[in-house]
Amino acid sequence: MHYLGRLKEWTMGFARRPHAERALAAISFAESSFFPIPPDVLLIPITLGRREHWVRLATITTVASVIGGVFGYAIGYFLFTSIGQWIVSVYHAEDAFAAMGARYEEFAFLTVLTAAFTPIPYKVITISAGFFHISFLPFMLASVLGRAARFYLVAGIVRYVGVSAERFLEQNFNWLSLAFFALLIAGFYLVFQVW
Repeated sequence: MHYLGRLKEWTMGFARRPHAERALAAISFAESSFFPIPPDVLLIPITLGRREHWVRLATITTVASVIGGVFGYAIGYFLFTSIGQWIVSVYHAEDAFAAMGARYEEFAFLTVLTAAFTPIPYKVITISAGFFHISFLPFMLASVLGRAARFYLVAGIVRYVGVSAERFLEQNFNWLSLAFFALLIAGFYLVFQVW
């Protein structure tokens, strides 16, 4: 719990830092192609500290995440043997990756949309979408819709719940962190075992 306490101090104080928005954009970009931690971890405390800018913050997160998704698509399309294969192996997602080809044949748009909105690891989807050469325009449309729906919803809830959300987050940070990591693990499980 000591580490969770330090994490709480870092995240709650992050909104007051001058480069918070740039860090949010960087995490959003990286998570879509190789980084394991979703940008919600930063979006929530930054929005709590800057509630009047919730639309701007959700937009930054969405745009950077979609650009990161395009980068993941390009890795799968052009650089799979040199970079993509290594990323897939780091996450032990070889079986899930192979199964994506059949799924894309029937449900390409829905697969990308679902991963863009839920805790399912979006990076596995972006790289595999490029590797299996799914049509780029449906990939982009599903990515924009899914990512925007997720991040505007998260930022909007934080904005309108306001001070009570901050109090709730501060009082229950440890349990919420554990729940968040459980959701992250469940998302990886869905990709690796079910899909």
